Amino acid sequence: MRRVVLAVVAGVAAELAGIGLVTTAAWLVVRAAQQPPLSALAVAVVAVRTLALARGGLRYAERLAGHSAVLRHLAEVRGRVYEALLRRPLPDGDALVRLVSDVDGVRDALLRCALPAAVAGVVGVVALVATGFARPLLVGVLVTACVLPAVAHHAARRHLAAVAPDRADLAERAVVLLEGARELAAFGALDRELAATGRVVDALADRERRGGSGEAAVAVVAVVVQFGVALALLRQGAPAPVVLGSIAVLEVTVPLTSAGRRWAEVRGSVGRVREALRATATAPPHVELPTGRVGVVGASGAGKSTFLRALAAAHPGVARGVLDDAHVFHTTAAANVRLARPDASPEELDRVAALVDLDVPWDAVVGENGGALSGGRRQRLLLARALLADPDVLLLDEPVEGLPVEHGDAVLRRVLDHARGGVVLVTHRLAPLVDFDRIVVFEDGRVTQEGTHAELVATPGHYRDRWSTERMAGRSSAGTSTGDGSHSPSNGTN
Repeated sequence: MRRVVLAVVAGVAAELAGIGLVTTAAWLVVRAAQQPPLSALAVAVVAVRTLALARGGLRYAERLAGHSAVLRHLAEVRGRVYEALLRRPLPDGDALVRLVSDVDGVRDALLRCALPAAVAGVVGVVALVATGFARPLLVGVLVTACVLPAVAHHAARRHLAAVAPDRADLAERAVVLLEGARELAAFGALDRELAATGRVVDALADRERRGGSGEAAVAVVAVVVQFGVALALLRQGAPAPVVLGSIAVLEVTVPLTSAGRRWAEVRGSVGRVREALRATATAPPHVELPTGRVGVVGASGAGKSTFLRALAAAHPGVARGVLDDAHVFHTTAAANVRLARPDASPEELDRVAALVDLDVPWDAVVGENGGALSGGRRQRLLLARALLADPDVLLLDEPVEGLPVEHGDAVLRRVLDHARGGVVLVTHRLAPLVDFDRIVVFEDGRVTQEGTHAELVATPGHYRDRWSTERMAGRSSAGTSTGDGSHSPSNGTN
């Protein structure tokens, strides 16, 4: 907050220096035309030089303080949004939009809307007080600082609502053309799809041009208001320095029309970020942190992954690992793993890679959500990230899904041997749980059995039935784990 106040103060001072420069320079020109003694102009000459230097310096200070305050706030907001998304996971695309685009929208709301509005408001009040609330200037300030920004905001909202369907249609058609070009060509539909996309582009361009004409009209009105105020002051007999100073004051408030338009564009982002942050303010339900090594089993949809996410949300920073909604970013493998510890050395990266048999080059770009990787490599990348974090409790949700059974068991054994603290493992395969301290069975979102492997095998229920089926099918000797209890021969996807 202190930096924001400093930015506003510097901005106000810079604008007042600019207005003072225009006013003093106008007075100096008019007075010099009367050919007075040079000593009568000395103070004005020094003032012009001082104000010119001060304006540039104060403008730099305002930009420096403003960007410093906003970027610091942005880093804090991004972290809080990330924490909120951990508590209430969203689909990957939506989560990324909130984490990147929406938070950037908050930046623009502060830099391009809030700070200019605060500076213009203070400068307008100071100018009105200095001129004794001259009526022409009062009307000009109200129109350029309130009426025109509101009109620009309303017009921008209508324009955005009008172009939204065309933009969505164009985005959908672009995806179809990029991902289905071969199929469209094979069925002779490529030209037809290209023509339809071209019509959407033309319609969108036409709407954008019409939206631009509205912005131009608002800009013309702003210029007319400026000169109208100047003419009104001249008719009242105001001196030239006051007239030019009033125009300079309106130069500060006129850009608020751009702020109004920008606010229409980013208000949705600000609202979505606020909604995400409200999730942080709501404490998650308390979930007891397990001790030792705990296995979690159950049929698909029984609530295992939900339990693991609740555990991570209730104990942030303590319980971390590979969850079912873990995201892989469109960057290098090294950058994805270093999310756990940005200061990790190359030797530490190589160590965790060896533990999980990660054979992806560190400088390889892995694609959006690991799209350039096979399922097995993606899981091992996430495992490497989890091991680098070295949490007190390691959470693992089907960590070797997509690997051949023998390879997956070997990787999982090394991961478990390396874990220094507690482990909570969600799995459909029961063989790795034989030596676990405790096993929890979920059915229909609730715990129905709990105990050691030996105790559960001796008790009728889901676990014993599953164990008998796994042993009869020879799960631990052939096939590939798919994460739902079914297996197929290895197909080289590791």
